[in-house]
Amino acid sequence: MNPCPRSRAMLSEAQLRILSRLAEFGTELEDAWDVPRALSLPGLAESLGVVRSALHAPLSSLESEGYATTRSAHVIGGGSRRRTVIHITVSGREALSEYGAPPAARRGRCFGPLPDPVALHGRDEDTIAISSSLLGGSSILLSGLPGIGKSCLARAAAEEALAKGWTVRWASCNADTDAAAIGGMWLGVDSPSSASAIAAAAEGPRTLLVVDEAQELHSRHAFGVAELLLEASSGAGATLAVVRAPSPFGIPDGFKEVRLEGLAPEHAVSLLSEDTDRDTAREVAEALGGHPLALHLWSPEEDVPEKGEAVQEYVEATVIRRLSEGGIGTLDELCLAPFALETQEMFDGEGTDELEDSAILRWSGLMVEPHHLIRNVRRGSWSDEQTATLHSEAARKWASRDGVRARRMEGHHLLHSGEPDSEWLAEHLPSITEQDSAAAAVLIEQAVGLSDDESLRETAADLALERGEAEIAESHIENLSVGAARKLRSARLARLRGDSRTADEMETSALAELPPSERARRTISSLVRSYDDRLPGPIGAGLAGELAKGIEAVDLSALPESDRSAASLALELLRHRLALDTGDVPAAARARSALESALGPNHPHMAMLDLRAQLASRTDGRASDEAMASARSLIESCDELPERIRIIHATLESSGSPPDWLVKAHFSIATESLREDLAMHRRLCAQRWYWRGVLEPERRLSHWHEAISRFRTAECNMAASELLQMMTSSI
Repeated sequence: MNPCPRSRAMLSEAQLRILSRLAEFGTELEDAWDVPRALSLPGLAESLGVVRSALHAPLSSLESEGYATTRSAHVIGGGSRRRTVIHITVSGREALSEYGAPPAARRGRCFGPLPDPVALHGRDEDTIAISSSLLGGSSILLSGLPGIGKSCLARAAAEEALAKGWTVRWASCNADTDAAAIGGMWLGVDSPSSASAIAAAAEGPRTLLVVDEAQELHSRHAFGVAELLLEASSGAGATLAVVRAPSPFGIPDGFKEVRLEGLAPEHAVSLLSEDTDRDTAREVAEALGGHPLALHLWSPEEDVPEKGEAVQEYVEATVIRRLSEGGIGTLDELCLAPFALETQEMFDGEGTDELEDSAILRWSGLMVEPHHLIRNVRRGSWSDEQTATLHSEAARKWASRDGVRARRMEGHHLLHSGEPDSEWLAEHLPSITEQDSAAAAVLIEQAVGLSDDESLRETAADLALERGEAEIAESHIENLSVGAARKLRSARLARLRGDSRTADEMETSALAELPPSERARRTISSLVRSYDDRLPGPIGAGLAGELAKGIEAVDLSALPESDRSAASLALELLRHRLALDTGDVPAAARARSALESALGPNHPHMAMLDLRAQLASRTDGRASDEAMASARSLIESCDELPERIRIIHATLESSGSPPDWLVKAHFSIATESLREDLAMHRRLCAQRWYWRGVLEPERRLSHWHEAISRFRTAECNMAASELLQMMTSSI
């Protein structure tokens, strides 16, 4: 005989919320070895917005009724220890179904590391007010103390937007986050890097853009993120920035600040265990100022905190003091790190379970860190000497590991130990830059702040120029010694700002001061840059003449023999390109012959030269079918990314209306990584964004915004100005 269905009144609100959350997960997890953290007691408590002890009574009742079951399993990202996890049973799903879920509304799309929703207590008015403003198109700066619930409230506002069919793009910041990283979270790997291009691609009607944890930004990147927020807020949607007061960039123009305070006592008590008597619960809530995180950290075994005691004092005197030596060791490692770590990469992770059980940790997928309130309190408890010692020990540990991430972490700890090492930075900064120039920028900025070493400041200026950060580059260039090196960097800065005339004057002056060998190298680089400083199409007669004259004026005699052949090859390649562009067949033949003698007839570059000659011969603006077939074959066989991009671009320029295979070929290389520290690669990247705008007209505005920014960074002002004119006339 089947049991009678359980009546609706027999499920308490707490039990119903627990079952509803558990029902979001499928039955396939009931026997799985690895289960999501959301099914563990800490994860379930976080998502329901209550302390763990508040789940004991309703969970025990649900388990005794057969509506839920518990077992031990490995929690993903939670260390090696098996933990108790909870599953809803078939009976639990049937009981839940009696309450009837409302029909699912059309939900909007979400992008980025959107955290799991968390049940809020006592924040209904705040949620309604912020959601209404955002859905009305306002821009809000949500501020408040650490742990007060800002991110949870922002997540609730995002949920309201999703429920109304809006698109939500979410980004979370850490010390290495810059505007480009936020664009990557909002838009994916296909994101541009300039503020204007990111905003153009991300904003739109019924779109909410969120930047969470903005206080974690390093000062090196705060201005760029503020610029992005300003660009985004002028769009058709809404923008929400979440930050611990004070904001690293103030209150951006067009934003309204909303400061979040603690919960009222009548709402704060709902965060505590039901076993806590009403009077005690109210005393605790009032003593801790309704601070949600502090309430989660309080244990019924503890005394009521002193009334008026600051939350920070409570954390230091009670929460941290009750930890074991192992828990303190793990907490210290996490507090020293510049951002969240995976448990498997920690050196001292034995206290992870204790910190988890004490509600000290916050998780994002597999990454873990202390709640920022606890991290800040713990860091503040160390003396300068203790801090330096801890960072020195951590640097030695990370030095034992391989990989760019290990070097990033080692560099962080070295610098915070007060030991800037110019040789270490010179050796490792290039590899860090290649993978993440924002992280490299933070490291070099910290190093410059600790040392007067001019080589560090030169590196900082160069990196800022490569990243297109004019103000930061200028601040470093102004502090360099007067001489040719400073003038050359000043010339690059002038080009970055679009002042070609000043740049040329400074470069000419600097070249006159250089030794002959260095002058020859710099002159060749300048000629190649000048050739690249234009959009696809016929070369102007004036530029062609200047380049031809400049090529003949280069004196290679002062170069060492080992460098002379490479310089000669660069000049012959430029002669060949210029001859093809101007239709000078005899000059092209002479340059090809010289290159073949130097490289050999079977060198891969010879095939590229011959293809360029084929593509240069066009009828009605289009290369022959034979030339296009040769281009396709060479594109498909080319393994070197920069060379393949050049072939694709040359073929696009010669194709008239590009065939589908060529469009697909360009799409295949559109997001491949190029080195930001090489001028040649920066120019290739700018050209790639230009062609993306041509081939994707629906996204042309964003793509060409990015191309203009990239051309400026690559010191190609003529190309940037020409493209800006094209873009303006097409709007």
